[in-house]
Amino acid sequence: MIKNETWRVALDALLANKVKAALTMLGITIGTTCIVLVVTVSMIAKNYVIAQIEAVGTDLIYAYFPGYRLNRPVGDEISLRDLEAARTLPHVAEVAGVHDIGNVSVAINGVEKPVTLVGVTEGFQKIRNLLILQGRFFDDLDMETKSKACLITQELARQLGQDMVGQQLRLGDFTFTVIGVFRERVATFGQSEITSESVLVPFSLLKPYQGIEYLRTLYVQADSHQEVATVTTELRALLQSRHRAGVIYSVENLAGILEAARQISLALTGLLLVVGCIVLLISGIGIMNIMLVTVTQRTREIGLRKAVGASRKEILFQFLIEAVLISGVGGVLGILIAVSIKVVAQPLVPDEYNMHIPISLLSIVVAFFASCSTGVLFGYLPANRASRLQPTEALHHE
Repeated sequence: MIKNETWRVALDALLANKVKAALTMLGITIGTTCIVLVVTVSMIAKNYVIAQIEAVGTDLIYAYFPGYRLNRPVGDEISLRDLEAARTLPHVAEVAGVHDIGNVSVAINGVEKPVTLVGVTEGFQKIRNLLILQGRFFDDLDMETKSKACLITQELARQLGQDMVGQQLRLGDFTFTVIGVFRERVATFGQSEITSESVLVPFSLLKPYQGIEYLRTLYVQADSHQEVATVTTELRALLQSRHRAGVIYSVENLAGILEAARQISLALTGLLLVVGCIVLLISGIGIMNIMLVTVTQRTREIGLRKAVGASRKEILFQFLIEAVLISGVGGVLGILIAVSIKVVAQPLVPDEYNMHIPISLLSIVVAFFASCSTGVLFGYLPANRASRLQPTEALHHE
């Protein structure tokens, strides 16, 4: 049991050297803050990346015919009949097809500008998680009657500078009626068929428009996460069976990308934690140096305490308590700073990002344990040295 006198002497020693204790504590505070913030930043990055991928659709499987289409038989392309066949596969919740055409001109404020024309089937909105900001998506009647209706992206509507729903839009030789304005729920930054300036039209219109009857990409949505791999395999087999031998179709899903994102996030967290631990290590060395200097400066005090009956263990605990108090208080301050940064930063995050800044309870516990352990580990050598001083030698020290 540590005597109350030992605690009092340790506290008095720290209060007598406030500036030295505060500067020593600063390194621990910075290291602890780093650990908590590192875990927080890595959690934000992981949650954001995974949310982006999941919003696109972790249950999504997509198939396409890779390579150049020059002089390629039309019978090798993915057709609407393939889409209907995919709908009959077990564990399929939704299917959709798409074909995009670039460099279609539209007049914007008297200036011709190229946009991307995207022919889509009815299930495309659900498959790609499109948000309809104004108007509506295509219905069965639009698809069956080859209605000259279209939806435009939010960015394109902003450039046109007016309420576009119900307005006429001329694309090449065709004039379309705008029935809706949309945006991607998760931005793909032009890495999918949707760009910032895209116009959606019923797929059935592509044949009279440019003679196109095949799909560039076939999307299939599985009814659960567990069935993604099975549906991927079945879709690949279905396409191979419906086309001539030797034709290879790329059939992929986002599960691999999601797992890769998790692994990258884990590696990043580990790397940043190493950086935080290095900061604590440097702080621990600082504690040890300061404590060693303190032992030298307080040699006569140690001798007096031993002369009046203080045991070796009491001297050892006195200096250990000083080290642990420095590191423990520094750790608490570091945790409070990290939490306050989270509280201040959260209201500054724009609502459209829908991002929550998490604070891991585990990271707080680990950071506090690491800071206290640093005090014990690096404070032991100076404390042990102090406890081994002989009273007669200490009293004669100048």
